[in-house]
Amino acid sequence: MENIKQPIGRSYGQFCGLARALDMVGDRWNLLIVRELLPGPLRYGELKSSLPGIASNLLAERLRTLESAGVVERQLGDTGVLYGLTPWGAELREPMEALGRWAIPLLATGRGDDDFRPRWLALALPAMLRGRTAVPPVEVGFDVEGLLIVLLIDEDGPSAKIDADLQPETVLTAAPEIVVGLVAGALSVDQALASGTLLGNADVLRRAFP
Repeated sequence: MENIKQPIGRSYGQFCGLARALDMVGDRWNLLIVRELLPGPLRYGELKSSLPGIASNLLAERLRTLESAGVVERQLGDTGVLYGLTPWGAELREPMEALGRWAIPLLATGRGDDDFRPRWLALALPAMLRGRTAVPPVEVGFDVEGLLIVLLIDEDGPSAKIDADLQPETVLTAAPEIVVGLVAGALSVDQALASGTLLGNADVLRRAFP
């Protein structure tokens, strides 16, 4: 925790955990940058591409601020400099998942003209299923717009990964609205299957989403 610094710029000036958290990550785009980095480090260009609407100079500024605050760190990878979360920054997963669960009713109106990136589901799916367990474990893949997100539910709860090396036996290819509806409980397995394409065993889906 010694790398944590005071926020740069505006502060609420309140001795309150929520206020100080917002001092660190409350500026526009900050939490969405964290969302992008939760699945793993990214190059600057990858991060920029996954955040439609952010200007390059603003992204650079936000990254500098988050790095100074001890939330983000630069790493040297095989392909050059990567941006990743510090261990303290990664602890934002739980409050962000809670905020995502709170916002589930706001998704009921559908996607509309909003931008979407399939990788965003890596945070959303476990958030919607928090508290769900399965013994033996159940693993389901979702192919959403060409990206495979692998959801695992075991005795410790749900988790999701984006990893090309993972090859689950059961994969549902469907639009993001269908996947979100299924996981949130707004659609049954049969309704999701009618709107998507299944590779594997439908009973695995029924175990995951009874």
